[in-house]
Formats: sequence, structure tokens, C-alpha cells
Amino acid sequence: MAALGQLVAGVAHEINNPLNFIHANLSHMEDYTQIFLDFLELYQKNYPNPVDEIQEEAEDVHLEFVQSDVIKTIASMKTGTKRIREIVLSLRTFSRIDEAEFKAVDLHEGIDSTIMILQHRLKAQPERPKIQLIREYDKLPLVECYSGQLNQVFMNILANAIEALEESNANLTYQQIEDNPNQIIIRTSVIDSKFVEISIADNGPGIPEEIRQNIFDPFFTTKPVGKGTGMGLSISYQIITEKHQGQLKCFSEVGQGTKFVIQIPIYQTSPEKRE
Repeated sequence: MAALGQLVAGVAHEINNPLNFIHANLSHMEDYTQIFLDFLELYQKNYPNPVDEIQEEAEDVHLEFVQSDVIKTIASMKTGTKRIREIVLSLRTFSRIDEAEFKAVDLHEGIDSTIMILQHRLKAQPERPKIQLIREYDKLPLVECYSGQLNQVFMNILANAIEALEESNANLTYQQIEDNPNQIIIRTSVIDSKFVEISIADNGPGIPEEIRQNIFDPFFTTKPVGKGTGMGLSISYQIITEKHQGQLKCFSEVGQGTKFVIQIPIYQTSPEKRE
């Protein structure tokens, strides 16, 4: 996980510098292009009847269309680079590789960065509508934690929820799914001013009791060979219970969906102090 965090942080950092250069220069290019367009319009206003050669060239290059479309194209490129910058920021927030020790952080930032990374799996697909993701955030204090590791827990649980919903859609039509939309609900709250609680619930098929009892066991998986290692939830359980002195619980009923509940202290003691 540490190596993966370093890789993510390194890639995000390398992408960030040229991306910021491109994004900043697109703003200048937009200004320069507008100057050229204004000058061209002024020329056309004062010389409405150019010589045949200029008129023919204008028709050949579709000048009227270019004038109307060039600013739109640059604006679209700016939107694209802005989106990439948001993804890069989410990757850097998600990895938190520079925060190897306990640090007080905004958990909502970590959750939102994880959602951003998984956004491509939430959006509408040819075979199904988008998965509705509902945030019900309480006002949380900054929480002392290993934030990169917590973000990995959020990633594991959210990815599992998406996979469960996709599996439940296997024999349903697009219309049937649209009539009963796939949902993931994330709730946060403070408990007794000492703990924060994060619950992640889906309205998927649910988990049978005999399977639910084993989901935090190392290497336990119901997925086909090559589809999962069975380590995601086991590692998540270790991160919550051992690294953060908290609790990770799963509640599920077949046909009613699944909910994972995380509870961790707002203030942690360092491993050295615990020893």
C-alpha cells in the first residue's frame, strides 16, 4: 500500500507541473485569440468588400465557422484541463504519502477524493443508468489519523459496493434499474464528542449471513479466480482496528443491501505512547 501511495503521489506530481503550464497558457491563448477576432471583425466592418482572392480564401477555410467556434474550442479545452487538475488533486489527496504519521485532517476531503477517482464507475453505462451517490455529511472536526490508509479503506468499501450493485444488475433491463435506481449513501456523524462514524450503504443484493461472518478474514473471497485477492476488507479491518483503535462492522440482509460502519476516535495516541 505504501508503494502504491508513492506511485500515485509521484505520477500526480509529475502530471501536475505540465498540466498547470498548459492550463495557464490556455487562458493567455483565449485572450490573444479574442484580440485577433476583434481585429478581424473591425477589418470586415471597414472593408466589407475584399478582393476576390481574400473572399475565396475565406470561403475555402470556412472563416465564418472558425470565428464562431474557436473560442468555444478553447473554452472546452480549459474545461478538460480543469477536470484533469481536479483528478490530480484527488490523487494527491488520496495518497497522502507525505503524511506518514498521525495528522488532523478533514475526512470529507478524503472521501470526496476517493469518489472522484471512482467517478468513471459511477457514471451511466450503456447497460445501466448512473449509480446515485448520496452524501449526508455532518459537521466533523479534524480527525487525527493515518489519512492515506483511511482513504484506502474508503476505496475498498466503495469499490465493493459498486461491484455488488453491478452484479445485482446482471439480469435486469435498463428500465428496471432506472425504476429502482442503484444507490450508495455515505453518512458521517460525531458520536459522544469522542468518535466519528462513517457509514457506507448500498441497496444491492445483500450478503448472506454465512458469508458475512467471514468477510474480514484474510484471503476470503467469493469472486472468481483472478477477480479478487480477498485482502481488501481484511486490510481495511486491520487499518481501522489496529492502526486507529476503532471499529469496522458490516450489516447486511439479503435483498436489502449492505452497510459498512466505521468508527474511529477523533484524537489518537501515537503508537509509541500506546506501547
